[in-house]
Amino acid sequence: MSDTVIQIEGLWKEYRLGVIGHGTLTRDLQSWWARVRGKEDPNSKIQSMLAGQEKQVEGDRFWALRDINLEVKEGEILGIIGRNGAGKSTLLKLLSRVTAPTKGQIKIKGRIASLLEVGTGFHPELTGRENIFMNGAILGMSKQEIKTKLDEIIDFSGVEKFIDTPVKRYSSGMYVRLAFAVAAHLEPEILVVDEVLAVGDAEFQKKCLGKMGEVSRAGRTVLFVSHNMAMISTLCKKGLLLECGFIVRNDQISEVVLLFYDKISDVKNIEAISTGDEFCRFVNASIVNKDGSKTQQAEMCDEIKIVMTYDILQETTDSCVPNYHLFTAEGQYVCCMNSPSVVPMKAGRYRAECTVPPFLLNEGAYTVGCAVTSYHKNNAKQYTINFYEKNILIFNIVDKKNPDEWNYGFATKIPGVIRPRLSWNIQAVT
Repeated sequence: MSDTVIQIEGLWKEYRLGVIGHGTLTRDLQSWWARVRGKEDPNSKIQSMLAGQEKQVEGDRFWALRDINLEVKEGEILGIIGRNGAGKSTLLKLLSRVTAPTKGQIKIKGRIASLLEVGTGFHPELTGRENIFMNGAILGMSKQEIKTKLDEIIDFSGVEKFIDTPVKRYSSGMYVRLAFAVAAHLEPEILVVDEVLAVGDAEFQKKCLGKMGEVSRAGRTVLFVSHNMAMISTLCKKGLLLECGFIVRNDQISEVVLLFYDKISDVKNIEAISTGDEFCRFVNASIVNKDGSKTQQAEMCDEIKIVMTYDILQETTDSCVPNYHLFTAEGQYVCCMNSPSVVPMKAGRYRAECTVPPFLLNEGAYTVGCAVTSYHKNNAKQYTINFYEKNILIFNIVDKKNPDEWNYGFATKIPGVIRPRLSWNIQAVT
């Protein structure tokens, strides 16, 4: 396997959709009568869970994963994303040996520490301290090795006041704090983390991201599942997109996240948009790169242009001002870009270009809203929104340059929505 620590070949995982008791005789009889008549079970929770996942169902069989082939290298932080039910947690459970594959094989080099859900691997009757020693023993560590890490684990978790209290009395946040501290500090070769970090507060999430970065820099491997795309993009360099049990894309994290947003976002079909009023109507819009070609992706060091075409249907004394509204893919408002033009326009077709300079936006996916606003001649404070479509375009900013040049001081993506190159002057003063 050389520097490959996880190798998956032809992996399939099947679950059987069996009969589920509903807790009352009435509902059990309803379900039995529906089966006798060949009808859908009116009390089935499975059917509602499988909405949109019909392709994964064959009779009474549900394929959670289908023909997965994957290699993960040593020291890699792999972000695994996808909709609910795509197979992310199932994949991690197979890697952690919580369940066995139906077909295929998994080859793993090294010890795995897993944090799959709140309370995984903890005994509720044992204290926090006792659970640390139990988890370490499960990972194959000696008592002396665990003792050397004990103070560091307790300090990181922030639950030192309750470390000798049975963990059944912990809140979900305390549980996760201690569980992550144990998993990350007992030096596994592979750290597997599911969505559980969402339980922790913002300060603890930041500590966890930093710790996972440290684990990776130490040559260990991290597999991270999250629905928080900002967190995934910050931490990971490579990404895996799952859909209906299949691998859709295994690539650089920026491209995987963009594809994911493309699939789930409400970005509109431009060709189908017909919006506006009797004075002004939208025609089309696009993102254009430095070569003048339409694109959905640009490097941070290149300028891009947001271009919109619209029709002024009749001459007006009002000033029709085009404007763009920029959002992160998570919906955070970045800025509004207004044209400085305030002159009346004659009837005709117009093309409005706005240039986004290099080194302004940080890495990540963005959506664009397009609008035209008419400001009235006699009172500029009065205006009419001729049209506004929030999610017309989606594009991605990537940084493919030498990370040592632009990321100095940061092991992963630099935080923030913008990332301008500003002038610096550093000189000795003594």
